[in-house]
Amino acid sequence: MLRLPLTAAQLDAALAAATQAGQSHLEFLYRLLADQAGLRRERSTARRIREARFAELKTLASFDWEFNAKAIQRLLIEELATGDFIRRRQNLVLAGPSGVGKSFLVQAIGQAACAAGYRVRYLTSAELLQDLTAALADQTLRERVRCYARCPLLIIDEFGFDRIERTETPQAASLLYKIMDARSQKVSTALVTNIDFDAWGDYLGDPPLAMAFLDRLVDGAIILKIKGKSYRAYRAGQPPTEEDPTE
Repeated sequence: MLRLPLTAAQLDAALAAATQAGQSHLEFLYRLLADQAGLRRERSTARRIREARFAELKTLASFDWEFNAKAIQRLLIEELATGDFIRRRQNLVLAGPSGVGKSFLVQAIGQAACAAGYRVRYLTSAELLQDLTAALADQTLRERVRCYARCPLLIIDEFGFDRIERTETPQAASLLYKIMDARSQKVSTALVTNIDFDAWGDYLGDPPLAMAFLDRLVDGAIILKIKGKSYRAYRAGQPPTEEDPTE
């Protein structure tokens, strides 16, 4: 019934060993089930990470905490990686200039959330808007919004990194508002941006809708503003090494 890959002979051997060792019922069950439960957990985590569609697989263990030590609150980031903010249905905003590690951190938090059992979806704002615009064209927008509204953690990366939201998607503010309105107070949204909040209206070309989107995003949200040096610029100026070859 439990679909455990154990033969009758293996079960008899485990029972005999438990009797001989004087194990309690709980100890016996742990020994019998722990390995299989661990394998199932690993497979489930791998499936959630695959379905999240991260641009890169990042972990906090590989993050360089020393480079921008004063700009990044390590304890807060590690607390976010527990996924407790998702349980509380809080949003998360990482703001700051390019190259300080925002995308790295948000993907690492997302991967940790997958390991904690949460479903996660990662995509850039341009990809999100392209998908919603296509749904608008084929009249499936309502279904797409409902789909995005169900995910416990939606990560929207690279908001404001280029002008695609305005030049290619005139309805950007309206579409983003629909997503945020459907998710507000129900599930968590994490957004990464390099533009200040007061510039969102000008950026999206519709100040009222942009502010409505922003209001729902930041209501009760955890907001991290990272004002550090660009790690990419620092790496670009370093000579190549055997551990990190560059062309």
